[in-house]
Amino acid sequence: MGCFLWVLSLASRCGGGSDIFTALRENSPMGQFISELGMTAEAGANKAERATSLRLCVSGDDAAWFYLEGRTLRLNASDPRVLDREAHGPMLIAELTCYQDNVIQTKFRILVEILNENDNRPKFVKETIHRFTVSELTAVNSVLFTVKAMDADGDMISYIIDPSSRDPQFFRIDLPNSGKIVLNKPLDYETRTQLQVLIWAQEVNTEEKFNISAVLTVNIEDGDDQYPHFLPCTPISPGDPVCVSPNYSTNISQKQQDLVLKFSPGPIRAEDGDRGLNTSLIYSILSGGDQSQFRINNRTGEIQLTRAVPLRHQEKTFTLTVMVCQEDDRLKYSVVSVLIRVLNENTFPPVFNRTTFKGFIVENLSPASIVTTYGNQVLQIKASDRDFSDGLNPNIHYSILPPSGLYQVTDGGVLIARTDRLHAFDRHKVRVVARDAESGEEVSALVDIEVLQTGQSVPHGAVAEQQMFGNVDIRLAGGIIAMILLLLLSAVVFLMLRAVKRR
Repeated sequence: MGCFLWVLSLASRCGGGSDIFTALRENSPMGQFISELGMTAEAGANKAERATSLRLCVSGDDAAWFYLEGRTLRLNASDPRVLDREAHGPMLIAELTCYQDNVIQTKFRILVEILNENDNRPKFVKETIHRFTVSELTAVNSVLFTVKAMDADGDMISYIIDPSSRDPQFFRIDLPNSGKIVLNKPLDYETRTQLQVLIWAQEVNTEEKFNISAVLTVNIEDGDDQYPHFLPCTPISPGDPVCVSPNYSTNISQKQQDLVLKFSPGPIRAEDGDRGLNTSLIYSILSGGDQSQFRINNRTGEIQLTRAVPLRHQEKTFTLTVMVCQEDDRLKYSVVSVLIRVLNENTFPPVFNRTTFKGFIVENLSPASIVTTYGNQVLQIKASDRDFSDGLNPNIHYSILPPSGLYQVTDGGVLIARTDRLHAFDRHKVRVVARDAESGEEVSALVDIEVLQTGQSVPHGAVAEQQMFGNVDIRLAGGIIAMILLLLLSAVVFLMLRAVKRR
């Protein structure tokens, strides 16, 4: 209770006052004027009456918010206590009591309305902005979740998706005041497993337009919308999850049996297109199994050759049709072809008839020329294979290792030279490799290639080559000897002339 003692020299009464009804803005400062008191001192009828005193007191639950300064009622606010409508409520209620010589004479009500000011920003309700999880099968135009913000000043809130956030294209808000976030485009777990969007909550009916933002994370849950596919997966286009099935192939011989086959480009294996679900898969052979000659493990996809291919068997290949399907949904499946080639028995590896071949190329400006050998015959490097009656294995392929930018070899074993990049007197050694594509066996030989001058003849044989270069060496040596003898003779003549002059 706050009291103020008012001493009067005349006889006085607690009259002339009235109830106080006024308004005050929240956050008003200390000492803010509230009201002037209406009571006054009145002269008594008998001037001989002694002087009296009045005492004014403010009481009630909100009395602490007031103090008297003479006849003025003021706001009693002090740091950190601030008049806050949101914390205290819309009204301050107290009572003013007037005492005369400690006897209550009158009571007046004090009613002060606290006027609201926009001094609070919106705040999101925490439970509405947590991390969300939605299924990739959620239909477009569905409401994914609802965000909600509160404003302590009671202002109207509107919600906006920030277009500069990471994934705004997936979301929209149809009713700005509702906070309902709607799915704007289809979700795909195989492409994106998580999305982020920035939501703003903003005051609508205020001058300040206070706002607040929140980043929402949306985890996408995998749904069963993809079929299994065989590995390795080759997408039909970049960024497209649809795979082109590989071509599995392997080679077997007629004598092999009870063998788990190894395939190229890898083992027969598939995976569920829904990586987040990774459903169990079942493998089976639909056709081409040749009465259980080939058996597949329905869990791993391994194919086993159960018995040898009969020698009288005319087919050189088997083509199996293999299917994989989801264990929980047999209608989700994929099919692939598997090629199994039956090879003849490979007893002998391919061989060259020599370890080193001799080649020549005449310098010219042509972009390409065939490398020849002695007698200007086309140099043909051919490997033979005794597994074939004529020694010619059609499965042998030729290559140069390491690869050369100057020479290439054809499937017929003929060397082609980049003549316009060669120079006379150059000498190159090239290694040619012959590989049996069926057995994988390899053999190599070295080719010694000399670049001849323009117009120079290709030697007819190794002896002629030695003679040709030998004659050049003899002529060169003879010239050197003649030059030495000439120098010696000149020195002797010089000495003789010098001796004659001295005499």
